[in-house]
Parts: sequence; structure tokens; C-alpha cells
Amino acid sequence: MTSRRAILLSVFATLSAACTKEPPQALGTIEYDRITLPAPAAERIVAIDVREGEQVVLGQSLLKLELTRTQSELAAAEAQARRQREALAELQAGPRSEDIAQARANLAAAEAQAREARAYYKRLRPLQGKNYVAAADLDRARAAAGNADGRVRAAHAALDELLHGTRPEQLAQGEAAFAAAAAQAAAEQVVFDKLSVVAPRAGRVDSIPYKLGDQAPVGAPLAILLVGEAPYARIYVPEQQRANVHVGDAIQVFVAGREKPYAGKVRMIRSEPAFTPYYALIGDDAARLSYLAEVALGTGAAELPAGLPVRVAFAGSPK
Repeated sequence: MTSRRAILLSVFATLSAACTKEPPQALGTIEYDRITLPAPAAERIVAIDVREGEQVVLGQSLLKLELTRTQSELAAAEAQARRQREALAELQAGPRSEDIAQARANLAAAEAQAREARAYYKRLRPLQGKNYVAAADLDRARAAAGNADGRVRAAHAALDELLHGTRPEQLAQGEAAFAAAAAQAAAEQVVFDKLSVVAPRAGRVDSIPYKLGDQAPVGAPLAILLVGEAPYARIYVPEQQRANVHVGDAIQVFVAGREKPYAGKVRMIRSEPAFTPYYALIGDDAARLSYLAEVALGTGAAELPAGLPVRVAFAGSPK
């Protein structure tokens, strides 16, 4: 009788254990917000002021690139901007009084030559009927008088142009040319300033891909920073558990190597599933689909390094 009772108790314990399920969980890693500082120009690295893993503050120098070529391009752009500025000032000031005086003198000279040419033609014209002058000479005199009158009109138009001043269209063109040159100089100044790479935020240097003397191509990462007061957990929520996880839910984050869990709160969860990474496959996850989520951690987790594996338990989820 005692043996039968022991067998029944053993079977009941086995059934109870089989009916008890582990609380829903998800796996992931500790992450930080990353800032990548790209190369503004293909220049050689001449100084590296920090080491990987070093904590930096806002504005701290990270590394420096060679300045020679970019500095020359900046000087050329600034010189072009000054040239366009002076050209615009010349248009705004209008013609000089000396130019107007010269135009009036040219008009007076042209009028004098025209009077002389017309007088000569008038003297020759009566002589044609008496055969005292050849027809060719008379034609040349008439053409000279016409040319002289044309020079008078041209000189008069040149004087009127100076007296009327600069046209509005010319001023607009000058302003546009100056604005374009100034913008180009400003762009070159921005590139030049970026040759001294500084930390845009306080954080930790995660990686410096290139070494002293390397010449990185434009856009290549010169430094990568981990920023933020605290890290977050990037986890993969199993498909079966997705309906029970919402933004704002409080959950516990268990970090490898730490006994006590960290309190966290879901701050983001993707609406589209993705294939689960191999390290996040749990139990009977046959579908191998999950939803990427981020769990914000408090400042107490600030000392955790990036990349640590974590396990998340969903409090309040149905068993």
C-alpha cells in the first residue's frame, strides 16, 4: 500500500512539473547609441588624440587630418568671394565721373569729325556737275560723312549708358554671383573645420578603424562613439509572445554575469517580423520569426559594456 502511494505521488509530481511552464522570455544583447564620424575629405591622418575605449567629453579632439590641400581650396574660394563682392560694389557705385567725362570727350571728337566730313562732302557735290571731281571721290566723301555720323550716334549712346547707370538686371546678376561665391567659401570652411575631428557628444570611443598615416576615402568612418547616459537591451520577441508585449511595459533584464536583474521598459518594438538570430532561438521556436524590440535601462546599467548577452522575462505575461 505504501509502495502504491509513493508511485502515485511520483506520477503527480511528474505531471505537475510537465504542466508548469517557464515564464516567456527573449534573448538579446546590450547596446548603446552609436555615432559614426565620417571622413569629410580624402586626407591623411596626421594625429590621433584618443584610444579605443576612452571616455570623451563634448568637443574633445579625437583625430586630425592633413590641412594643406583643403586650406588652399578654402583660400581660393574666399578670394573668389572677395572678387565677386568688389565686382558687385562696382556695379552698385555706377560709372565713375572720369568715365563719363571721357565719353563726353569722345562724343565731342566724333561730332567734330562728322562736321568736317559733311562739309567736305558738301563742297564736292557742286563740282560733280562741272566734271571737276570724279564720281568715286564723291562717293568716298559721302560714305565718310555717313560713317562719321554713325560714330557720333555710337558715342552718344555710350554716354547715355553711363549717365543712366547700372541696369537692375546687372545688379541682380552681380548679387547672385557674389552669393554663389560666398556659399562656396562657406562650404569649403565647413570641410576645413571638419578636418579636426571632435566629439559631437560625450561618450566612449568604440572604434578607430584607421591608423596614423592612413588616408581614408570620403565618407569612411574615422571614429565610432558609444553615447547615452545608459545602454539599452536589443531583444528579439518570439512570434508567440508578440501580442503580449507593448511599448511602456516594465520587464526585467537579466545580464550574463550579474545576479540581480535590471529594471527595464519597452521603448520600441517593430511591427514587421524578422528571422531570429541563431543565439536568440528558444525552445520550440519552430517558426524562427521574431520582432526586434528595444528595452530602455536605467542609469544603474551605465557601466555595462556593449555586446553582453541578456535574457528578458516578461512580467505579467500569461503562463
